Amino acid sequence: MSRVILLDAGLLGLVINPKLSPESVACAQWLQTHITEGNRVIIPEITDYEVRRELIRANKTKGLARLDDLAKLLEYLPITTTAMRQAAQLWAQARQQGQPTAGDKTIDGDIILAAQAVTLVLPEAVIATTNVGHLARFTAAELWQNIASN
Repeated sequence: MSRVILLDAGLLGLVINPKLSPESVACAQWLQTHITEGNRVIIPEITDYEVRRELIRANKTKGLARLDDLAKLLEYLPITTTAMRQAAQLWAQARQQGQPTAGDKTIDGDIILAAQAVTLVLPEAVIATTNVGHLARFTAAELWQNIASN
């Protein structure tokens, strides 16, 4: 059975980083393995936004080019009205439970990412991340290293 893997911003940043650290190389190899095996790997729009805005701010043209190239290779998940309404529900729920994931005045990208995953309504979907904390409260999320290939 193929997997559905949504990429978090930390992971996406690792994959497109032109500085080849051992972690970024391992992450790129992990991603390539999942692609080769036919797993459905998705770049959610909120993840692209979070990575892209920092690349633009820092004028990192190589990183932007790598992000654009990867976006052509992988599936891209646009933000929908349904996802944003789900995000509003999750955001309010987290605060009602006294467990916010970000400040009250922030856009809270983690909540939007979780909502994008939830609205896919695919039981095999998992968010690959570098930090499980906030995401796992709302949907399936794993450290990318723990998502084994088929």
